[in-house]
Parts: sequence; C-alpha cells; structure tokens
Amino acid sequence: MVEDDKEILNNLTEFLKSEGFEVVCAGRQKDALALIEENTFDLALVDLSLPDGNGFTICSAARAKGSPPVIFLTASDDEFSVVTGLELGAEDYISKPFRPRELISRIKTVLRRHKPEVLEYKGIVVDPAKAVVTKSGSEIILSSLEYRILLFFFINKGRIISRNMLLNEIWDAAGDYVNDNTLTVYIKRLRGKIEDDPAFPAIIRTIRGLGYRLGD
Repeated sequence: MVEDDKEILNNLTEFLKSEGFEVVCAGRQKDALALIEENTFDLALVDLSLPDGNGFTICSAARAKGSPPVIFLTASDDEFSVVTGLELGAEDYISKPFRPRELISRIKTVLRRHKPEVLEYKGIVVDPAKAVVTKSGSEIILSSLEYRILLFFFINKGRIISRNMLLNEIWDAAGDYVNDNTLTVYIKRLRGKIEDDPAFPAIIRTIRGLGYRLGD
C-alpha cells in the first residue's frame, strides 16, 4: 500500500490485516518503486498524490514488471484522473473517503481476476486463465464485453447484480461508451449464447426491479 497520510496508512493497514491480508507499506513514490522492483505482490493500493511524485508512475512500473495489479486510492475523482489511471492499466479506483467493506469487495474482485480458478454453473464453464468459455464441453465464442459480463456474474454468483454495477464494471472494457440501452443488447446476446432457452433464462436470471442474478 502506497499512502502518504500516516493516519490512513495505519488505520487501513490494521483493517486489511484483520481481513487476513499481509500488508507492506510505503509513503513515497521512491520507496514504492524500490519495493515493486525487489518483491512480488498480489496487489498494489496506490494513492495518486504523493510528496515526491504520483501514483501513475508506480502503476506504470508495476505494469512494466508484469505485476502487481493496481487499485488507485484517490481524493480526486475527476474524469481525467480516472481515465488516465485506467489507460495506464490500473484495474480499479476508489475515491476517498471510502467504505472499508467496499474496498475489500473491490480487492477480492481484482484478485479473483488475476488469480483465477475455473468456474462452473449449469454446464457453463469459465476458465479465466485462458479466457475460454465452454458449454457442455464445446467452446462458446464471446466478444470481450460479453466475456467480461459473464465473468462478473460468475465471480459474484448468488448475488443480485444491479445494472449500475454492470455498467461500472464494463464501461471501459473496449474503449467504447456503454449505456443502459446497449447493456440490454449485450445481456440479450450473451443469453442467446449460453442459455438453452433464452426466452426463459435459467443461468442469468432477471430479478424484477433489482437487476440480475447467476445462481439460486
């Protein structure tokens, strides 16, 4: 975790440790770059504004090494900062002040994406390591957005997923703007590929007034 505010650093470190994470801390860009160069981490939580630089440099260094995935912690939620971070390869960002439980949820989602296990439900198998989806043993060809939507459902199996949650997950996946209407189209196409009867979906179910759910 890279954060120059000592109070945030200490409080968040204790919280993450209580959730079972091992945490290594840095308060400056220089120290963070040295840690990334000398160690292997599963995830980096990086503040955008640092006394001797910024989080963008750290994100670029992490990407150059091939690890770890980066989540930005930022007091700045302006569009330029968000887009710049995502274009540099950050997995996600969360604006201060944030709810600790929301941060844990974001962390777990990113870790599942980067340390994937094969997921299965009703004959549909998703292999995140290979980005391959099969149905009854035969590969299903999905677009990048269709795949990302399906993976999000599998990662959150059993949870009700609102349309806003889906839009937040996929809006930058292909560099295209995805709105509520086009999301409906993608859900319909995805169901057409994975459901036995798309008119009566048994895998991605509609929960009226709330969103969707994969699983009972």
